[in-house]
Amino acid sequence: MSKTLHFGVFEVMGPQVGGTFSWAHPRSESLGYLDPQHWIGMAKTLEEAGFDFLFFAGGYGYPLIDGDLPRVAAEKGINFPALDPDYLIPVLAQHTERLGFVVTQTTGLDHPVQLARRFSTLDHLTGGRIGWNIVTGASQNAVADVFGHDQMVPHDTRYAMAAEYVELASRFWETGWDDDAYVGDRDSGVLARRDGIRPVVYDGEHYRSRGYFGSPPSPQRTPVLFQAGTSPAGRAFAAAHAECVFVQATTPARTAAAVADIRRLAAEAGRDPQVIRLMVGLTVFVGETAEQAREYEAQFDAMQTDEIVASLYAGNTGIDLLALDPDQTLQQVMDAGGPVGQMGTSNIERFLGEDAPTVREILDQLRGRGTRGFRIVGDPVQVADQIEQLIAETDLDGFLIEPVFPPHDLEDFGRLVMPLLRERGRLRDGEPGNTLRARLSETPGADRLGPAHPVLAAPASAAG
Repeated sequence: MSKTLHFGVFEVMGPQVGGTFSWAHPRSESLGYLDPQHWIGMAKTLEEAGFDFLFFAGGYGYPLIDGDLPRVAAEKGINFPALDPDYLIPVLAQHTERLGFVVTQTTGLDHPVQLARRFSTLDHLTGGRIGWNIVTGASQNAVADVFGHDQMVPHDTRYAMAAEYVELASRFWETGWDDDAYVGDRDSGVLARRDGIRPVVYDGEHYRSRGYFGSPPSPQRTPVLFQAGTSPAGRAFAAAHAECVFVQATTPARTAAAVADIRRLAAEAGRDPQVIRLMVGLTVFVGETAEQAREYEAQFDAMQTDEIVASLYAGNTGIDLLALDPDQTLQQVMDAGGPVGQMGTSNIERFLGEDAPTVREILDQLRGRGTRGFRIVGDPVQVADQIEQLIAETDLDGFLIEPVFPPHDLEDFGRLVMPLLRERGRLRDGEPGNTLRARLSETPGADRLGPAHPVLAAPASAAG
């Protein structure tokens, strides 16, 4: 049987996604990001087309070059500015029945109990359709500045902290209340059984807690755990914790290797590697004809510049490509003592090695791509064929569509491509009332994280 594919849409509550410039194009309506009606219309479109979820990236970071916000980031809206999508989710949930919602929250900026209550609230308000995209940080130089930190936390330390953060949050969700502890019985006057509520006691290296979780169990209890990152530490973290992993899309061969490695690490962690959903970003230019699709692509590409590319890359890695010798490779620059940091290691390591491209070639590769994943261009049949080819080459489970001219390109994909994939047996539509976890696992009633998940198998010293 053909593998069922899963589709989300990658968005940000800002003028555009992907670190590329497109909001000023006449076909884009993304300047409407300040208006809830813009998002309500998009959510309805995605649900009708059969998408699994709407994903919001987020965070407090922004591009920095030489310690300051570059002019091009402000003028072109390159990962700046943005609002907090958490408050938008309940509005969208009121206008949909099946669509899931995934929001990004960074570990380390607050205590796990604060995040746990936030997601319990969202899970209740969406009827169990919420997911948490776990990030250890992005644009860490900017985040350190805006939060008044003297220095960044080293990359691998952030992942060690994140492991404890996720574990403690999950203990609040999963162990603080018995399934039947919340009663809410008017006749007896009993709201909750005291003997069904127990304290969470946790004594980790980075986080501690002893007390009761004040939020009653939600439909999923633990939100669906999403995570991105293909550095060695990121892969290990994803294999141990995540239910859905976003893999960096470079080439099909490298992506296939990353997918295989994460599944291998998951098996070593005692998990079934096939239940983890692995996805990549996908930018799609589709039209009624291939010629129309190529015209959309050409118009988008013409809007991009080296300055846009450099601004985004510096914000992600701390490295200003325009300040480097364009004829040297990044490997040569770093070997000579050039800039290297603890941010965006995946986006540094991808350009290292024996066949490393020059700085000029990196700028050319990233122009129009930014943080985007694979790109597909063509008429509906060509696009559907290329999607299936990528699945065959990589063993991926699905894609996050990264819009260029929203909502129109999302409408085109839903109208032109999704029906073809459905005809080919690649889509399984969700049902009203299903949780996001049940939908992604393709198992009705599988709403809970489950006691076998490694995040709940903490060492005795960390749990009480």
